[in-house]
Amino acid sequence: MINITELRPGNTFEYEGNIFTCLDIDLNKTAMAKMKVKVKSKNVKTGSVLDLSFIGGDKVELLRLDKKQMQYLYDDGVGFVFMDMETYDQISIDKARLEWESNFLVPEAMVTITMYESEIIGIELPAKMTLKIVECEPAVRGDTVNKAMKDAYLETGLKVRVPLFVENGESIIVYTNDGTYDSRA
Repeated sequence: MINITELRPGNTFEYEGNIFTCLDIDLNKTAMAKMKVKVKSKNVKTGSVLDLSFIGGDKVELLRLDKKQMQYLYDDGVGFVFMDMETYDQISIDKARLEWESNFLVPEAMVTITMYESEIIGIELPAKMTLKIVECEPAVRGDTVNKAMKDAYLETGLKVRVPLFVENGESIIVYTNDGTYDSRA
């Protein structure tokens, strides 16, 4: 247990049975009142961002999350199967828990699995991933009034807006945080 004033951004802590990561902390001390501590935090399991309020003397339990690099293997129908490259152990994570991440999972992709006491909390994708375009419209000549973009469908089923010069079958780099086009691969 640590005093709430010792919490720093990046620390993971437990509060009311939930696991949070501290994003930002604001300490406010006035002469007439106890110190008020506002912690902007992210719920590790749900991904929701909350502002938690504490008093200066409150304590929280600091947690240590285990992170392990694993390789995505395949979709088994119920979940996504990942393999530890050191021990060759395989784990399956339910599809419902990885709805957004599934847009970027291609075989042999390396991801970071986050665990707490052997319970899988989630996965962290790299900032950018290379994916192949399986279907896109042909470029229309003269359609360049603004920054001309067209729809493209990637091998994972994700729909992305790409520039007109990108062709069907090319590989592109996509940001995993919002699914937008970055560049050609």
